[in-house]
Amino acid sequence: MVDAANQRLGRLASGVAMILRGKNKPIYTPHLDAGDFVIVINAEKIEVTGKKRIQKTYRRHSGRPGGMKTESFTKLQARIPERIIEQAVKGMLPKNTLGRQLFTKLKVYAGPDHPHQAQKPEILEIKTVPGGDN
Repeated sequence: MVDAANQRLGRLASGVAMILRGKNKPIYTPHLDAGDFVIVINAEKIEVTGKKRIQKTYRRHSGRPGGMKTESFTKLQARIPERIIEQAVKGMLPKNTLGRQLFTKLKVYAGPDHPHQAQKPEILEIKTVPGGDN
């Protein structure tokens, strides 16, 4: 379990992707799934530096002609804060069947509550630079 409160987005995502792949274990093999499940809480409190809060855009397409929608970081964070971390981590995983399998092991929640208390998750400390008021 990782707390995303006051953490930088990219640094947190790269640490989570490494745990999902299992690169922190001595039994790591590139073509096998040796990673752990990761629960990320407080996704609504993730930080970015500089002007990315205003300038960073997220795109999605409905599949229909002219169906491209763009949204700024601020609006997406207000609407679906989980998707920001999910997209950042997904971009750091392999683009193949193994990457899609690893992505299913990531669970992101906007607030501090999650439904996985019965599994007794361990709290992981990912060493990132804490965010400021940038």
